[in-house]
Amino acid sequence: MSTVPYLARRPSLARAADEFVLATAMLFIAVTAVRWLRDPGSALYVADLDVAIAVLGAFSGAVLTALILTAPGRRSGGHMNPAVTVSLWLMGTFPRRRVLPYVLAQLAGSAAGAGLARLVWGRPVALPSVGYAAITPAPSWQPVSVFLAEAGGMAAIVLVVGFLLARSRGTRLLPYAIGLSVALVIALLGTRSGGSVNPARQLGPAVLAGRTEDLWIYLVAPVLGAALGARLDRLLGRHRLPAGVTRVVGSRSPGPADSFAPDLAHGHAPHQKPTSAPG
Repeated sequence: MSTVPYLARRPSLARAADEFVLATAMLFIAVTAVRWLRDPGSALYVADLDVAIAVLGAFSGAVLTALILTAPGRRSGGHMNPAVTVSLWLMGTFPRRRVLPYVLAQLAGSAAGAGLARLVWGRPVALPSVGYAAITPAPSWQPVSVFLAEAGGMAAIVLVVGFLLARSRGTRLLPYAIGLSVALVIALLGTRSGGSVNPARQLGPAVLAGRTEDLWIYLVAPVLGAALGARLDRLLGRHRLPAGVTRVVGSRSPGPADSFAPDLAHGHAPHQKPTSAPG
């Protein structure tokens, strides 16, 4: 691979367009997976929520890794998560002028992906047991607990990203480390706070499903968690390439560019009461 990656020559809007495509694919796959595993009429239906979450967590991690390594993922950096974009900017590895276009593209892709799944799969996507794969917390979890869990989960993932970015060979491992981290977050928080840690993961599904009562938590908490993680990363005194000089996943040497390639977005089943389907 050239030491001057192709993404270094791509206009900002083209890279944001790649983020839109990636976020759309991410949400379509997320809703599709939940549709197959949580629709009682599906041949792949899994009645046990804990088992379904474990399966979806592993699947989501693999999907994230694959999306990061696609051509659009290599060109844009494969963020697919506003909190990731913000954290990279705060860590000094992503230019501020690209933050807003990326975030808008990611959120638009969230709505587009969920809408596309509805067009492809039809009514089953809107069933209460699927609900466009919108995430809801456990009934016993209060908003404060959900907020802290979502923020803490995102902060932990940002610290993983920062640890790898501070090492010369760390960026090669990012797609796999991110996939594993997301799978662990889903396993730990999926039946509790929901384990979203991604505003783009929740926006489209929640709006289309009409489950917006807790939406503000899933939009705000991951971003604040990303800021906390970036702050802790700086306090640890890690050193890395500045914005404008970076490594792209799969490259052997650094070159001028404007984004890294970590991705923290994911898709998995919404939390559901074991004894009754949510409305």
